[in-house]
Order: sequence, then structure tokens, then C-alpha cells
Amino acid sequence: MQLFSSTKLGPIHLSNHIVMAPMTRSRAIGNIPNDLMAEYYAQRASAGLIITEGTSPSPNGLGYPRIPGAFSAEQVEGWKKITDAVHNKGGKIFLQLMHVGRIAHPLNLPEGAEVVAPSAIAAKGEMYTDQEGPKGHPVPKAMNTEEVKATVQEYVQAARNAIEAGFDGVELHGANGYLIEQFINQHVNQRTDEYGGSVENRSRFLLEIAEQTSAAIGKERVGVRLSPYGAFNDMPAYDGVEEDYTYLTEQLNDIGIAYIHLVDHSSMGAPEVPDSIKEMVRTKFANTLILSGGYDAERAEADLQAGKAGLIAFGKPFLANPDLVERFRQGAELNDPDFSTFYTPGEKGYTDYPVLEEVEAGN
Repeated sequence: MQLFSSTKLGPIHLSNHIVMAPMTRSRAIGNIPNDLMAEYYAQRASAGLIITEGTSPSPNGLGYPRIPGAFSAEQVEGWKKITDAVHNKGGKIFLQLMHVGRIAHPLNLPEGAEVVAPSAIAAKGEMYTDQEGPKGHPVPKAMNTEEVKATVQEYVQAARNAIEAGFDGVELHGANGYLIEQFINQHVNQRTDEYGGSVENRSRFLLEIAEQTSAAIGKERVGVRLSPYGAFNDMPAYDGVEEDYTYLTEQLNDIGIAYIHLVDHSSMGAPEVPDSIKEMVRTKFANTLILSGGYDAERAEADLQAGKAGLIAFGKPFLANPDLVERFRQGAELNDPDFSTFYTPGEKGYTDYPVLEEVEAGN
């Protein structure tokens, strides 16, 4: 089966075509990666590629409780434990860089940080805080042009920090309603400077990050995650989405990044990403296409065999099944995830899911 055969992501050798998708788990106490996180990722190192949980390149991007960063020396040291643990088990791991932008609350930010966005437009909905529970999203500060350019540099430095920490590459999170997508979406981005208005201007933030990050660490070590037609985190629909993402794909292809990771959240209730978009990315982007969204092993194998993608990413199945690759290989039953522990501190629902040997021993 193609799913289990080895492959390459640019110059990086992968043991199979299975990717562990990025999933926020909120275990980074003080925003610093730790030993428990190292255990979690090492348990899942049989994936061909692990993409970490969203990790902020800036104090301003830490909008959720207990998410990690990649901007301090302490964070780099914490991540070294994790990359070492994964590499010692033969795995490959990319750091996902995620600045949440307006999807934040001041109670979740360190002192001196602020909630920022392309424009001063609050997102609908609430953000959980450890101190006071759910709170409404505040009106963010509209970044001025110099602050936008400074944030680009934060991404670039975080990518350098990721390589110092031992990562095989980075994924720029341009999906799910976070800062990069806030710039792309014409309803959320009401700017009148070089970062607003036309698709060229609204795409500029992502493309500058991708280009400068590629120059800093090598384009073969940079991927981008996109979610066209995604509604997550109050991303309003607008006309011209397909044209916008066609432009983005062409520009990312010209930069020469390693992969585009296209996420389809229709299995979770979001609008479906049309096949026309997936086909457009496949034809206009020369390097690897990763598809994710509600896959099981059978559909993943079918899409690989049909040439629809180069790699397939799995989210929730990896959360509850550290040995997911082996379970797929054997056609074994999967553990069900405990939704109540997705974002809680500690090992429960994080590192305590049984592997097949433990299940068999208990029978």
C-alpha cells in the first residue's frame, strides 16, 4: 500500500505517507515546551511527518491558554527535548508557526503583549481563559504598517529558532482564521495600505513571510497550511475565494516552498473545499500537496493511488492512537478520543492512550 511506503518531502526522507496534523493541546505551562510534550510527540513518531501544535512566533500571538512559543531561549531549549525525542525514534517533525491575531484574549497574553489584527474588527465568539473562563473576543488593535513588517520578521526569527531547536522545517499556519488568514480575508482586512485591498496586497503578509523564511532556513524546509472556504474563527465567506487562492498558489509555487497543506473542515461542519480548488493546487503547485480533513486509511490510500495528494494528514485519530500507523497497518480498531481532555493540563487524555500491545495484554 502506498500509505505505508517511504517517500521524500524535498530532501527529507519520510518513512511513510502519513502526516500527524497540527493540533492545539494546551499543555505548555508558561508557554514553554516541556517533558510531557516530548513524551506525547515521541509516542507518535511512527508518523512519516509530525506537524506540531500551533506555536506562536510572538508574545502577541499567544492568544490561547498554555500554547507554546518559539521566540525565547527557554522555548528553544524546551523544543530541543521534543525534536531529540522524535528523532531518536526515527521520526521527522516540523514546527507549525501560528500567530492567532484577533482570536485571543488579554488574560492569555504575557505582560506587554496585545491583541492585534489587520483591522480593528472583533471576532464573534469567545475565548477560554484559565483565570475567568470564557470571555468575548475583544476589539483588536489594528497593526500599523511598521508593526506588520515587524511581525513578518518575528516569523522569520521563529523559523531560525525552530532550526536551532532541531526541527526539520516549519509550517506557516495560513488557515483556520488566524492572523495570516485574517489578512487574506477581505471582510476582516479593511486596510488601505500595501497590505489591504487587492488580492496582491491581502496576500502580501503571507508571501513576505514565506519568501523571507525560505531565504532564512531554506525553501525545502517551509510549508504553508491553507483553508479556502473555511469558516472557523469567524471567517466570513466572500466572492472571489477561488481566484484569491489561485493567485496564492501560483506565488507560493514561484517561491518554491516544500508543500501546501490544504485543510478541508467539512467533516466538522464547515463548507466543503471544492474539488476544483484541490485540483487547482495540484496542477499549479509543483511540490508536495498534503490533504487533511476527516480521512480514514481507506480513503487516504485511494486519494494517494489516484494522485490527488502526495501526503495525507490525520488529526483526531492520532490524538487518541499514538500507534496509529500500526493500527492502520493491521486494520485494528481505533481508540476513541476523550473530548473533555483536549485542552486540559496534564497527562490524562494526552499521553495515557493505550497502544495495541497494552490492549491485547488486557484482553
